Amino acid sequence: MTDAPTESRLDPARLEPHSAFLREVSREVGKVLVGQQALLDGLLIGLLADGHVLLEGLPGLAKSLAVQALATALGGTFHRIQFTPDLLPSDLLGTQVFNPQTGEWSVREGPVFAHFVLADEINRAPAKVQSALLEAMQERQVTLAGTSRRLPDPFLVLATQNPVEQEGTYSLPEAQVDRFMLKVVVGYPSRADEDLIVQRMASNTHKPRVEPVATPKQILAARALLDEVYVDDLVRGYVLDLVFATREPEAHGLARLKPLILYGASPRASIALTQAARARAFLDGRGYVTPKDVKRVAMDVFRHRVITTYEAEAEGLDSEQVVQTVLDTVPVP
Repeated sequence: MTDAPTESRLDPARLEPHSAFLREVSREVGKVLVGQQALLDGLLIGLLADGHVLLEGLPGLAKSLAVQALATALGGTFHRIQFTPDLLPSDLLGTQVFNPQTGEWSVREGPVFAHFVLADEINRAPAKVQSALLEAMQERQVTLAGTSRRLPDPFLVLATQNPVEQEGTYSLPEAQVDRFMLKVVVGYPSRADEDLIVQRMASNTHKPRVEPVATPKQILAARALLDEVYVDDLVRGYVLDLVFATREPEAHGLARLKPLILYGASPRASIALTQAARARAFLDGRGYVTPKDVKRVAMDVFRHRVITTYEAEAEGLDSEQVVQTVLDTVPVP
């Protein structure tokens, strides 16, 4: 396995201050978020790589709390939108308001105008709302009263959904699901972590508070360095091997997966996997990407992009098991 490239364009001395402030953000969020390191890493990777994150997990696992704590620690604006079946696009984007005193119309911006937007239970909103959010996610702008309005920079949609309760929900369009760079599955904490959660949070008066320790400008500065994180040709080839193995499994020694995969990962997955691996290396304080970085983020990049067939469902296999087989089989450079 290639551990380090022969060259790295990013001087560690330039990288360290940015890694340091992200570690400080992690410590601050850790006041209220116990354990759940994969959740926090996914949020930070999405933030660095300028990619939206879909969080899936049962109620009560601190998904919303983690997003709000991250927004507070970074000093950015934060809006939470509770998605419901009767939500309208104007509830999300904003609307025109008439002032009878002046006889003029003005635009009232909706909650999507924030650095961090928590789309809580996103799968409860109807198709029109999903379409409105799609423009915001992809174009970083919305159209109000015939005029395009830029969203704040950085702009990050962090969406949650409950995998169990399906009544009153709408399946997310594949086009929108693909816009999420990562899908992070949040599980139960360990017994030791839950004991610490109870100690910290089971109080009405002494709950820990997250304080701002950074600014959105620092995130933009860190993003400017991300492109300088070196990706060797062999590592880039490994990314493509993984993506193409989901589309052409028989060409990669995975013929048994062909009847199980309906659609493989899109070209957006190749971009997302590369950028997420760069962000993973950045968080670890390295100016180059290793194959291990790619493997560490691959499941979160692929699990919502690889669509399985009815045959896979009949065999009790889901996309995660298919992706894991790909990761276990495709040779690592």
